[in-house]
Order: sequence, then C-alpha cells, then structure tokens
Amino acid sequence: MHDTLKQPQVSQQIGVPVAIKSLEFSYGSSPALKNISLNISENQVTAFIGPSGCGKSTLLRCINRMNDEIPAAKITGGKIEISGLDIYDRSVDVVKLRREVGMVFQKSNPFPRSIYENVAFGLRLRGERDSARIDEAVEEALQASALWTEVKDRLHESALGLSGGQQQRLCIARTIAVKPLVVLMDEPCSALDPIATAKVEELIWELKSRYTIVIVTHNMQQASRVSDKTAFFYMGELVEFSDTSKIFSNPSVKKTEEYISGRFG
Repeated sequence: MHDTLKQPQVSQQIGVPVAIKSLEFSYGSSPALKNISLNISENQVTAFIGPSGCGKSTLLRCINRMNDEIPAAKITGGKIEISGLDIYDRSVDVVKLRREVGMVFQKSNPFPRSIYENVAFGLRLRGERDSARIDEAVEEALQASALWTEVKDRLHESALGLSGGQQQRLCIARTIAVKPLVVLMDEPCSALDPIATAKVEELIWELKSRYTIVIVTHNMQQASRVSDKTAFFYMGELVEFSDTSKIFSNPSVKKTEEYISGRFG
C-alpha cells in the first residue's frame, strides 16, 4: 500500500476519508450486509446503531478487513474506499491498512507488557528504532488519551495492573500512537463503569479533532452524546443515516423512531 492511503485520489470527495459504496457482504450463503452506501466524514464521530445481529459490527470490521480472518466471510458486491483507494484491491497490504485504520475492541486487550511497551508496540512494529522518537510518541499518545498524568511514574509497570477504564484508554493510546487516518471502536465502553465510560466518551470527543472515528454502540444515550452522524442498521440494511441530532429528534423513517424510542431491539 505504501503511502497511497495518505494521498487521496482526485476522484475522492474532499472531507470523506471513508466511502462505502453499494457494499454486499455474506457469511457463507447468509447475507449480512445488503447494498450499504454511506460516506464517513473527516474529523467527525460516526455512530453505528441497531439491534444485535443487524450488521453494524460486521460493517465496522469490513473497514479494516478484520473479517478476512473469518472463513467463508466475503464481500460479494460493492467496495470500500479509504482516501480514494479500494481497500479490497489485491494490491493492498492488509498489515499497512490496519496501521492506517486502528481498532479499539469491546474488551480492553492490553498486552502482558509494560504500559510503555504497549504504546510503543506499533511504533516498533513499523520499524522505528530511535528511542527518543519512541519516548516522544509514547508520551504524546498517553497525553492524547488522557492517561499520562495517571501513569507517567509507572510506565515500566505491567499494563495489566491498570483499572479497566485505564486499560481501555491505554488501548486507545496504543491505537493512536502510529497516527492512523481512522479509528474504529467496537462497543468501547460496554465493560466499563459509568465514571470510566464518561472519561472514554470525553476522550472520543476530543480525539475527533485529529482523527476520523467510527463507533459501534448499543447505548442510545452514548451515541447521542459522542457522535456527529448516526447510521441506523436493521437486518443487514442501512435504514437511515443523518446528523445525530436529527436521528434522535426527528428521524425520517418510522423504523428508526421505533428503535430510538425503545419499541424493539
């Protein structure tokens, strides 16, 4: 992939780093996503909502090709472009793609290493050997993830000694240390208590000035608090996609209103 992702092609819409075009995706013979089209805007938080099994996490994992690891899972139509590049083109280096499209999972997954080495991991993997540059990048990522003041005196202690909320913010720091274009978050607060959740939500809001963020959440209040745009999915289809304020106050589709109001899901 080289630096292709960094340099948008002429055909790409300005401010749309991720373009999903008529995407069809299946697990074996079972369709999971049906004709999905939407543009994810730069420096905004886009929330994917919908009941369990609606396809929102499947779509999220399509954006950095995590579904490649699942046997019989495949795109059967359409495409996803990042900065104008079709990420499913055979020429794409998936390892490099995942550096540009970072992922924060539902359950925090720090490595059984020090706090410092967790954040430095991606930098070393990328080939960075300059210890001063690594030190600077680690501090910058921990500052950006609102964790520096809490861990600066224990950087070489095990990351497994952190609280659940701190571990999740550490995973965010690890993701952003390599400065990706896009950050994907799959239910990042579902295992956290309300105080830790509030810290992560505040962090998401702050990070959008530097990154394009996509978050999957079952929590309607969370989607309304942290996102600029919201996409509602149902049975593998995109029902409605609009500004979050409109989705939650005046949705255009009755099914969206029924879900938002808790009548199903």
